Amino acid sequence: MLIAVISDTHHGDKTLNFPSTLFKYIQNREPELILHAGDVTSPELLERLEELAPVLAVRGNADHLNLPEESSLEVEDLRIGIVHGHQFLALNSQFLTYKAMDMGVDVLIFGHTHRFYSDVTSFHGSRILLLNPGSPTFPRMDAAGFALLTVSGTEARVERVRFW
Repeated sequence: MLIAVISDTHHGDKTLNFPSTLFKYIQNREPELILHAGDVTSPELLERLEELAPVLAVRGNADHLNLPEESSLEVEDLRIGIVHGHQFLALNSQFLTYKAMDMGVDVLIFGHTHRFYSDVTSFHGSRILLLNPGSPTFPRMDAAGFALLTVSGTEARVERVRFW
């Protein structure tokens, strides 16, 4: 299954323009699902994304939308968790790994930093993929973009998509 993973779009609070490059990339790749790790800030953005694929989003610190703080779902043989990340004292692999273990997930998607991050950690015999797709609109010391997550059985592969 191909999943588009995005975060920190900030539509409506930092920009009034829809991220057309993001829509073009997603439309061309035709994912089966879109996961948004918070700071959507606009219901219109979610509606536009829903036209491309089903969307599951969580609330970020800049969101005033009725979204959950965290969510999880089963995709093939993996459990995927989603949080924004502003809830943590620090966004390091230790805190994120503990959160993944607490949620019982194999993949933890987070945002908040506006910077891409992908790493696999091992903890007590479990392998956990930590993924921050970065921001397609307001990257911080990084290229604008998002991530594609391909899930096949118990395997997950991350592809970073950079706009520049």
